[in-house]
Amino acid sequence: MPSRQTILIVEDEQSIAETITYALQTEGFAPVWKATGRDALAVLGVQTVALVVLDVGLPDMSGFDVCREMQKLGAPPVIFLTARSGEVDRIVGLELGADDYLAKPFSPRELTARVRAILRRANGKSVASPSSPAGLWQHDEARCRILYRGQALDLTRNEYRLLAALLAAPGRVFSREQLMTAAWDDPGAALDRTVDAHVKLLRAKLRDAAPESDPIVTHRGLGYSLREE
Repeated sequence: MPSRQTILIVEDEQSIAETITYALQTEGFAPVWKATGRDALAVLGVQTVALVVLDVGLPDMSGFDVCREMQKLGAPPVIFLTARSGEVDRIVGLELGADDYLAKPFSPRELTARVRAILRRANGKSVASPSSPAGLWQHDEARCRILYRGQALDLTRNEYRLLAALLAAPGRVFSREQLMTAAWDDPGAALDRTVDAHVKLLRAKLRDAAPESDPIVTHRGLGYSLREE
């Protein structure tokens, strides 16, 4: 792994940020600290960042909203920090594209170990789905691009986010509400039939790439999953 990779820390509590900064510096990283979501997004607009350590409870905007905005900039890997360790928060964070989730209080050593593990995985991307050894899927998260059977899919932002959520856990059944949370900036404004319409469009684009395939499975009354191929 190259030395002095930049790690963006987005944390409004100075004592926590200083602890993380010291731990990362000790491990050979170059941490940059910002206390607000807007300042963090400004950094991502002008600087290459290897990974983001992102607090959920920021003073100006939710860490989840910051993560959504980051996706538009070609988001690097993300570790969420939160004082809340509930399953709902954890699921929402991971479905938004976060690579890991750490509840406060946490060990700085554990955080740096997770940073190194995620960067090792990131250095090996294009990322094939873990249940697809033949490489049916490739997900280039930095470029927000998904390939199916070697064909790049021409996806809208919401289609990309929806498919990325399914691709993160092949075989898992996602409810429409979970997919709305993962794919829409304002999930409260989306309707169940909006998810259904986007799935229909996704299926059409997947058929264009591979006419004989139908990788998205409908579970009546429950939601959708990605077929484990």
